Amino acid sequence: MLKLRSTLAFACLLLLSVSAMPLQAINIIPQPSEVKTLPGTFSLSGATALIPGRCTGEASQLQQALQETYGLSLALKPAAKNNYIRFSLNEKLGKELGKEGYLLQVSPENITITAATTAGVFYGIQSLRQLITANGNEYTIGAVSIKDKPRFGWRAFMLDEGRYFKGGETVKHLLDEMALLKMNVFHWHLTDDQGWRIEIKKYPLLTTVGSKRDSTQSGTWNSKVYDGKPHEGFYTQEQIREIIKYAADRHITIVPEIEMPGHSSAAIAAYPWLGTTHKPIKVPGKFGVHYDVFNVSDPRVIAFLEDVLQEVIALFPSKVIHIGGDEVKYDQWKADAGVKAYMKAHKLGSPADLQIAFTNNISNFLAGKNRRMAGWNEIMGSKLHEFTDSKDVSATEKLATGTIVQFWKGELKLITEAVSKGYDVINSYHAMTYLDYSYQDISLEKAYSFDPIPEGLAPEYHAKILGSGCQMWGEWIPDVKTMNHQVFPRLAAYAEDGWTLPANKNFTQFSNALQYFYTRWNITGV
Repeated sequence: MLKLRSTLAFACLLLLSVSAMPLQAINIIPQPSEVKTLPGTFSLSGATALIPGRCTGEASQLQQALQETYGLSLALKPAAKNNYIRFSLNEKLGKELGKEGYLLQVSPENITITAATTAGVFYGIQSLRQLITANGNEYTIGAVSIKDKPRFGWRAFMLDEGRYFKGGETVKHLLDEMALLKMNVFHWHLTDDQGWRIEIKKYPLLTTVGSKRDSTQSGTWNSKVYDGKPHEGFYTQEQIREIIKYAADRHITIVPEIEMPGHSSAAIAAYPWLGTTHKPIKVPGKFGVHYDVFNVSDPRVIAFLEDVLQEVIALFPSKVIHIGGDEVKYDQWKADAGVKAYMKAHKLGSPADLQIAFTNNISNFLAGKNRRMAGWNEIMGSKLHEFTDSKDVSATEKLATGTIVQFWKGELKLITEAVSKGYDVINSYHAMTYLDYSYQDISLEKAYSFDPIPEGLAPEYHAKILGSGCQMWGEWIPDVKTMNHQVFPRLAAYAEDGWTLPANKNFTQFSNALQYFYTRWNITGV
């Protein structure tokens, strides 16, 4: 009897372990929704034809990738009887697969990728690329049937260049890696206390002054040591247009972030009248939260910010514009007679009310330009920081409807507060998604375990979670080598967090699939 119980217990454990695994899995990141492996293999060679249909751009990118990776030169042809890779659009699939889903069929004779949109076809291509097996000069792909679509529509990576400028080639490399991992939003943090990185033609001092600092803090947050090295850099509008097109070709939307009303020292260094004191300051080399903030009670400052946003809107096709809004120290507002008079005249009871009123004005401005505002979750008026007095965040103003709240600090209670009030949320909880954190704080496995829908969130609010973002904050990331160490391989984990259903996730399977990327990253110098 004891032996029977042991056997039954073992059988139950085996069943549990099997049920925890996808019914069929494959070495693709992110893991697809449905996979059926089939008998046989497809032989890929220079004789294989690419039949682009209405997906010439996507087919051309696969053509280029195969040439660069394997030295294979595949021709684009209007038709072929066999030995082909064909791309097809079927708009009717939109109901079943959405705008980014795809069907990938590999047989020994041919390969087809079908989707409702070119984005879906593009993602099918990224899966196909990962399935190629090289054996000397022979290249094969196992026969398979894949039906796939993303869990979330917002799958973002954020690069902070306010702290350290990285440059266009680095950004393009990151976009390439995002595309292969089916990530679709590049969140570009372009301004901060330590640097302004985007050309604004109406205000040239933002870059001639605001993009440069004399020296940079080194070591730790409390360090008094500086490197003594000047640092500078910014993107011209022409360079930004080129990068936007590069991203769009890879079905990535670039969402720009222009910080306001805090993290604004670089702008105030360029134009001191933007602050409350009007005193000249230098672009700081010290990291952390600075006191200098925009004087949002001054109509000239509001006009400046609207001018900046007007040029940003003209550059970026993105329907979402991020205004930051985090870590505002209210000291200068509280000390300024003009700000206090403005608050009294507008019946604003606290600095948080003033910030919300300002944020709503910016939201209305953006809405008038057919854009939607996003901001970090301080824009709701919540107390998130020790440096903020509780009285200062006793907000009665209501954040504008339509605002996207990017959640980075606080736990389930604050997300529930946001979604229950009707706001859409991007979950970027810092303890799970900050790429500047060490691997001891966020291991690869911990990054992989992140679920954008937090445990305990009521099911009726799940649809309010647009997706997730992982953030490469730049304070202690002075060069590309350091950045790559922090980003890779965790970027792949966050890609799967945003795409794959929890039931299809398995860390062991993911680790096996990573071998393709390790080979790729070694070749590219990562």
